[in-house]
Amino acid sequence: MYGAPNQRHSKKLMLLGSGELGKEVAIEAQRLGIETIAVDRYEGAPAMQVAHRFHVADMLDGGKLREVIELEKPDFIVPEIEAIATATLIELEQEGYNVIPTAYATQLTMDREGIRRLASEKLGLRTAKYEFANSLEELKEAVNIISMPCVIKPLMSSSGKGQSLCRTEEDIENSWEAAINSGRGNMNRVIVEELIDFDSEITLLTVRSMTGTVFCPPIGHVQQDGDYIQSWQPHAMSTEQLREAEEMAKKVTDEIGGFGVFGVEIFITADGVYFSEVSPRPHDTGMVTLVTQELSEFALHVRAILGLPVDDVQLVSPGASHAIKASMESNDYQISGIEQALAVPNTQMRLFGKPDTKIGRRMAVVLTKGENVETACEQAKEAASKIDIF
Repeated sequence: MYGAPNQRHSKKLMLLGSGELGKEVAIEAQRLGIETIAVDRYEGAPAMQVAHRFHVADMLDGGKLREVIELEKPDFIVPEIEAIATATLIELEQEGYNVIPTAYATQLTMDREGIRRLASEKLGLRTAKYEFANSLEELKEAVNIISMPCVIKPLMSSSGKGQSLCRTEEDIENSWEAAINSGRGNMNRVIVEELIDFDSEITLLTVRSMTGTVFCPPIGHVQQDGDYIQSWQPHAMSTEQLREAEEMAKKVTDEIGGFGVFGVEIFITADGVYFSEVSPRPHDTGMVTLVTQELSEFALHVRAILGLPVDDVQLVSPGASHAIKASMESNDYQISGIEQALAVPNTQMRLFGKPDTKIGRRMAVVLTKGENVETACEQAKEAASKIDIF
């Protein structure tokens, strides 16, 4: 049963991390009468602008995290970022708090080592070869084992931060510095991965709810420096590739457990599909579902979180998204070209309203529908080209 927000019988949903994805989750939760509380390390984060209340806190500080949760006593704790004191979440869950999808899932998937070992070593899923390193010397040894070119990443990061392609001996030290300086959680440990020769890379949004597991049509995407630039739905795949990808996604999400949307990243190769990563929450490439599906990934996530049925996922149109990123640092920026971008047929925009820009920071997204994916991608790229951040 539900009550009205800010009243005695209200249900509270707390977002740990309040970026653009959290903003959409907050909006969908409010559509179902849920009281929303946004938490992030800085004031003015996107979800804070729409939530009923917000708190600014360092979520890597277990004491501060516990303090804000005990103050609000939320019915649902929804992590949206990696930089969280997961040990504290496990303690709070044991005390009766409801962490989405579970505290174990949050801890496991917040670092690449845990999820990679689970997928490869426990579940036997096909993955890239990998090694870990705690120092520059260990990194050199790991690169020698994997062989170049290879990919070097922090154990904990988001949006591709700190990820680099290592092609030569001279790249190793730079890759180490990039990973250590960009990783979250003060970890001096990195992962080295084999570079997979893939035909395409997809996100398979997997929804676990009280009615079982369903899948959104696969989302193709293009990344640059580990961060997505453009995505489209549906991505063309053979029946066998899709079956294999869905089996892989179900196996890993069943092992993780809990209700909600999981963004399962998969490489499609001539030899079959490879597991890459999984996020226990909506995925940035899935913003395209705001225009392609009857229920977006955010609406599906909220339904699943609340214990409501999710019977099927309906694709209403092919579509594409294109990220808009800043090319400079400013706390007094402007965005121009919106009128020209929205003149492109079947185009929408989401401006995230972040209080400042950083080089490469995602500030907005263009969303476009089309008769087919190719048309939608072309229109999204055209609309994005009209936008300028200055």
